[in-house]
Amino acid sequence: MRSHSYDDVLSGHRRRRPVREVPAEPGLVVEDAASGFCGALIGLEHGGAVLEDRDGNHRLFPLGPAAFLLEGEPVTLVAPRRAGPPKRTRSASGSVAVSGLRARVARDSRIWVEGKHDAELLELVWGHDLRVEGVVVEPLEGVDVLAERIAAFGTGPGRRLGVLVDHLVPGSKESRLVDAVTDGADDVLVTGHPYVDVWQAVKPAAVGIAAWPEVPKGVPWKQGVCAALGWGQPYEGWQRVLGGVRDFRDLESPLVGAVERLIDFVTAGGDGLAEQGHA
Repeated sequence: MRSHSYDDVLSGHRRRRPVREVPAEPGLVVEDAASGFCGALIGLEHGGAVLEDRDGNHRLFPLGPAAFLLEGEPVTLVAPRRAGPPKRTRSASGSVAVSGLRARVARDSRIWVEGKHDAELLELVWGHDLRVEGVVVEPLEGVDVLAERIAAFGTGPGRRLGVLVDHLVPGSKESRLVDAVTDGADDVLVTGHPYVDVWQAVKPAAVGIAAWPEVPKGVPWKQGVCAALGWGQPYEGWQRVLGGVRDFRDLESPLVGAVERLIDFVTAGGDGLAEQGHA
């Protein structure tokens, strides 16, 4: 005579189903199986699930096999799978990104900027465009040497210079220097922005501040900004500024327009972005 207990054991194994895994998406309403606490999933923190009940109370519950009930069914919450980043079709400047890009041979034309920070910002936002066009950006270390540098460079057809100048406003020292070197110079274009420094051409929101602080006269601008914001030394402050810039939308429009004009000027008659959908 066969034992019924053996059949019961087998039938019990046959009835057991694997616990379903459910992606832990925010808003999912589940019940903690141990405590009976029911709420909407807020997120995953510290290896657990945070639930919010109808009264706004939050509680953290450990994840584990069959730790939660979804419509009465035991489930295991798992971190949702994230799709890979979408294929980028635009560069940081807004131009059409060229896939499989190989930098072209550098042109004789150049873009000059005042300093290292200006050059790094242009590389971050317009680096793709500059490599497509074969344009090299070089720091001047100040506009006081602009006239001498232009004379030594020797401009002419196919050898143009575009220069980006900070604080280019009527009556400024910078505007007087620029007027002196560009009068009658067909192969030199100087553009600029009204900000004291290129840092200020980054939108305050991009670096997590409400506005750029006022710096007293006689105090170097970068040092004054870093002191007011508690950013340490200027090199540390610059890392904060540069780290806050993702693309051209984090920059003030006068700077964006000035750089676009320079790229167009030094590549006039070329075969680069103009034919590849530069926006």
